[in-house]
Amino acid sequence: MPGDGAPADKRHAPATLRNRDAIVAVLADWLPATGAVLEVASGSGEHAVHFAAAFPGLDWQPSDPDPAGLTSIAAYRAEADRANIAPPVALDAAAAEWPVDRADAILCINMVHISPWEATLGLFAGAARLLVPGAPLILYGPYIESDVPTATSNLAFDVSLRSRNPAWGLRDTGGVKAAAADAGFAFAERRAMPANNLMLLFRRT
Repeated sequence: MPGDGAPADKRHAPATLRNRDAIVAVLADWLPATGAVLEVASGSGEHAVHFAAAFPGLDWQPSDPDPAGLTSIAAYRAEADRANIAPPVALDAAAAEWPVDRADAILCINMVHISPWEATLGLFAGAARLLVPGAPLILYGPYIESDVPTATSNLAFDVSLRSRNPAWGLRDTGGVKAAAADAGFAFAERRAMPANNLMLLFRRT
């Protein structure tokens, strides 16, 4: 969660160890073979170093709006000592300007439900500024789908999120797809993931 934990150098998000390899398997199908990947809301940085190792042909640009998150990402990056991981940048998805001027793909994991809706709208707007037609924008996390029963655990998670911050909560994929279309993205594919999560692929039109 944003702001959780003490400002120690390295944070640990237990879910990353459980989901990272399943995410890699999908990314292998969806990411380009070479180029630059911008990861929006990199969190602890554990995903970034794992993905950079899994895809040595890609240059990984981690980012986060939280100073403590940036510190953690930098610590994991230093430990990994990989040439294809750039220093993390402070990036607020909802901002009108981003400190990145190009990307061949954008990945955003577990941000849409733990941020105000404006962050998702900003994610699509920012991705539209950076990506060329056909380039992928990939989302991962729990969602609500109108035609699929929502897992009890996800419903409970949604209540917990909204009690913590009324602007947070699981988003309906219909609303996410509509926002994507408004920003110039076509929905391309849905993959069901472990622990009642989804990966959603959008491509710049």
